Amino acid sequence: MADDAAKAAFLAKLKEFEGREVGTQDGADEVNQAMIRHWVEAMGDRNPVYTDAGAAERSVHGQVIAPPVMMQAWVMRGIAPPSRGPGNAQDELMALVESEGFTSVVATNCEQEYDRMVHLGDHLRNRTVIDSVSEEKATGLGVGHFITTRVEYETLEGEPVGRQMFRILKFRAGTGRQAASAGDGEEQARPKRPRPALNRDNQFWFDAAKEHRLVIQRCTGCQALRHPPRPRCDKCGSYEWDAVDASGRGTVYSFVVNHYPQVPSFDYPLAVGLIELEEGTRLVANIVGIDPSEITVGMPVEVEFVDHDADLTLPAFHPTK
Repeated sequence: MADDAAKAAFLAKLKEFEGREVGTQDGADEVNQAMIRHWVEAMGDRNPVYTDAGAAERSVHGQVIAPPVMMQAWVMRGIAPPSRGPGNAQDELMALVESEGFTSVVATNCEQEYDRMVHLGDHLRNRTVIDSVSEEKATGLGVGHFITTRVEYETLEGEPVGRQMFRILKFRAGTGRQAASAGDGEEQARPKRPRPALNRDNQFWFDAAKEHRLVIQRCTGCQALRHPPRPRCDKCGSYEWDAVDASGRGTVYSFVVNHYPQVPSFDYPLAVGLIELEEGTRLVANIVGIDPSEITVGMPVEVEFVDHDADLTLPAFHPTK
């Protein structure tokens, strides 16, 4: 009972931060073509409305726009950001949760909404508010609290652009479900892989994976293929789509080999590849059946399906000759 009372008192302190403003931040630069070009090249997004002034003028936008998901990038604080000053609510909240041993952190999810497209020459500002702090939760990584911030974006003239909900987990290391049982030294069962965030736009893809089928979303208006799944075609604007079965063959477009930090539900070293399918779309998946030191860009690969548990099947790719 005493422990429950202490948790309740601590949660009450955390809840006092909900609704508190963290501060405002002006973007260092106006929205510009050079940064848009860097972004779309890195992402492999060939939509001409981002880089071709003529194509953009003929589009419904009438001018070059920035990719909507870049909204956050125009106001990021940089590697060595200026101090936000004493008494910052977010810094106070972090200090409080860390004082109770919740010193580890992981970002869990980010959601964005848009009011209008961002154009060349726009200069953005954001305003950050602590939206919510959860009660203590037991997760695979550890016991902790989810902290969600709400970030509103607008131009310096005050015109709304969009908003973002950003959530992190502050947790105690070594308290996850993978930890050994207290007192008996026996290792607990290996935790399941993290669950994907399912919604009505991507449910079909994971359902197909359970059937050991690799599918690609296709616009029924212009027949363009796209991945990851999304509600609208960025080529013709249609909201109508179906799915086609992929051959499962492709090449390694890029890859990384993760060694740390290690999550007990994965095996390490963990090779994660960006696979370019022969149909032209790309997806992120594990590369298996090869020593990570032997993986090369351009290596031909083929899909196989891994049943991680009764509810989760994912594609992985192994080398082919």
